[in-house]
Amino acid sequence: MANDPPLFYARHIFMCTNVRPDGHPRGCCMARAAAGGGVEKLRAYLREKARAAGVENIRANAAGCLDRCEFGPNMVIYPEGVWYRYETAEDVDEIVQKHLVEGGRVERLMLHPDQVPPKH
Repeated sequence: MANDPPLFYARHIFMCTNVRPDGHPRGCCMARAAAGGGVEKLRAYLREKARAAGVENIRANAAGCLDRCEFGPNMVIYPEGVWYRYETAEDVDEIVQKHLVEGGRVERLMLHPDQVPPKH
């Protein structure tokens, strides 16, 4: 809207850090990121990579459940509203470079609105 204030952050990244009990039918993002050292480590890694790449004025927040657990771990980047799944530092590297630095998209990791979790 025309009267909205300017954005506080150029990009706001929400990274799911939700934990569910072992065996939960939907799983959880925390458990699925084990290959990358866990979502908290990957969140810290994203911040470091972005800073090293000269990306400024972003915020990478730990988020509760983003309700796309079956595709996790996942993140959403605003103001674009682009969703990604990621598991490794290499995935994060690609998201930082392509999305945050170059302004493009990492198609192989994107989640689309028509990708919905199965009903439980």
